[in-house]
Parts: sequence; structure tokens; C-alpha cells
Amino acid sequence: MAEKQLVEDVEQKEEEATAEQLGLLFQRTFLAGRRLALLPWKDLEQALQNSKDSSLLLAILQKTVLHPLCLKYPPSVKYRRHFLSELIKKHECTAAEPLDQLYEALGDVLNAENSTCCYRSYILPSGDAVTVRENVAIISQGTTGLVTWDGGLYLAEWALEHPLVFTNRSILELGSGIGLTGIAICKTCHPRTYTFSDHHPCVLEELSENIRLNGFFLQSGHYNVGRCAMLAKCADHEAELAELQGPSVTVAELDWDSVTKEQLAVFQADVIIAADVVYDPNLTLSLVAVLRKLPVCNNAGNLPEIYIASTCRNSQTFCHFQRVLEHVGIRWEAVPGPQKNFFPYDQNTKIMILKLLL
Repeated sequence: MAEKQLVEDVEQKEEEATAEQLGLLFQRTFLAGRRLALLPWKDLEQALQNSKDSSLLLAILQKTVLHPLCLKYPPSVKYRRHFLSELIKKHECTAAEPLDQLYEALGDVLNAENSTCCYRSYILPSGDAVTVRENVAIISQGTTGLVTWDGGLYLAEWALEHPLVFTNRSILELGSGIGLTGIAICKTCHPRTYTFSDHHPCVLEELSENIRLNGFFLQSGHYNVGRCAMLAKCADHEAELAELQGPSVTVAELDWDSVTKEQLAVFQADVIIAADVVYDPNLTLSLVAVLRKLPVCNNAGNLPEIYIASTCRNSQTFCHFQRVLEHVGIRWEAVPGPQKNFFPYDQNTKIMILKLLL
């Protein structure tokens, strides 16, 4: 009798461990609103075959649709509807009794209004999360900057594995988009200052909102780089801000085609980064023009470190970027990518990080 009880206890613990592991896998992808095909559906089907009740599905439901992050910052209505419909299909293939919470959640989603915006939350290794609001459409208001791209996730993962590149240093990000990469760095790598930059007014507004949403204080909202002398005026206040709330965070409106060397010099950046900004030959020329205007060294006499992450969608476009760099005398070297995958994105996508040498 004792032996039978022991076996049952072991089986129960194994089921609980499976439920926890599967729940976390579903949670990571669901909260980020990534493609449903990336979810471990086959693992769920196998686990359900060995499950005696609906506890596994309830555990997944609590880590996804009923999770506090989802309730406050939900993925799109369409995404949640498809997700719950798929969960119900899996549940109906089992002999388990109906799960009321599952159908109640679907009812709530069916009654929810569609929106042009949604939220995506990316769980950090610490358990904290980066939550960003973005547009449902890939291209909106004439820009692709209102969504998160894989190159930004890849660069953020790399930063998490190389925090010393950013710790106690001044960072300038070119083409920040809605801010995922920079917010992740600010939350985990402890930079001294971080300047997000972009040009499209709608992107700047959404970027500023996402920075505030994640608990960072923008002292005066975003500003035109033509007025960036304000950075120098605030330099004495940086240490106080860092002690109180982490890095000093600003948002700059930066037009690559008109920015001057003097304006870029004010940032005094130790590290310059960009992600998924090399996807159009014309943008490539503008980006390289900005890189050529960067100061060779900052006030401390140090050369800035420059890292560009690019998703290789079109080999010709990426090779064009490399050729233009070589043509203007900017050397580059490929940097090994992140060893661990923290964020959900297509692992078959080819993404590279180049370190540029001015």
C-alpha cells in the first residue's frame, strides 16, 4: 500500500513539474504575442494524454490569459481569441471534464473591442518583464517603427549576456522604434545614461509612452536633436538621477540626413547601438553618413563602441551595407551572437551583430 502511494506521489510530482514547465513555455510566447505556431502544442497534446483532469490546462490558462500582465497589458483581441480557440480544441480531444474558466475567458475576449494597438510583454531572466505597446499592423502611419522586430530581440539577448559593455556607460541607440532593446538594457545592464532616438513623430510618441510604462522617468519628454545642448546642462544631475531611479533616460528626435557632427558630439556616447535599421539601400547610406559624423572619441578620450544587429532578410541589402562601410573606411567584424534564447522569435532567422571600428 505504501509503495502504491509512493508511486502515485511521484507521478503527481512529475505531472506538476510538466505543468509548470509547459506553462512557462506558453507564458513566454503568449505574453509576447508571438506567432501561435511557436507554442509547444505537440508537447501539450502529449501531456494531456497522460493527464487525469483539466489541471494542466488551468495552469496554462493562469500563466497566459489570466496572468496579471495579460489582464493589464493584453495582446491583441484576435491573438487571444485564436489562442483560446486552440486551447479549447486541445481540451475537447481529451476525456477531461469541461473547464469553465476556459470558456469564460473566451467569452470575455469575444465581447472585447478590437484595437489598432496591443501590448507585448517579454519576460527577463530576473522574472521582471519589458512591456511595450505597439501597432497591430506591421506598417502603420507610413512607418515600420511601431512594431518590435527580431533584430531588436536578438540584440537585447546579446546585451543580457554582455552587461559590462553597457554598465555605467552612456549609450546612444539609433532607430529605437518602440524601445524594446533599450528598455531591456536599462532594466538589466545598468547604463549611466541611455538616449533613445528616432525620427518619425508617431514612433517618438509611442517610444516615450513605452519608456514611462516600464517605470523610467523622462524629465522633459522627447526633444529635437537641434536642442540637445540640454544634455550638457543636465550632466551634473545624472548621478543624482542614477542613484534615485537607475539610468538617466532621454528620447531624441534624430534625422539622419540633417544631423551635424556638433549635435552628435553632445551625446558623448561610449556605446552606440542599432537593430534592424539596414533593410533599405537608401537608409543604409543615411546610417553610414551618421556613423561618419560620430566623434572619434568622447571627452574621456575613448573610442565609442558601435554594434549593429541586422536580420539578413535580403543578402544583397546586407552585403551592400558591408561594402558601403568598407568604401568609407569603417572596418567591421562579426560578433558571436547570444548563447541563450530568452525571448520568443524565429530561431531559424539569420541575424548578425557587427562591431564597427571607426
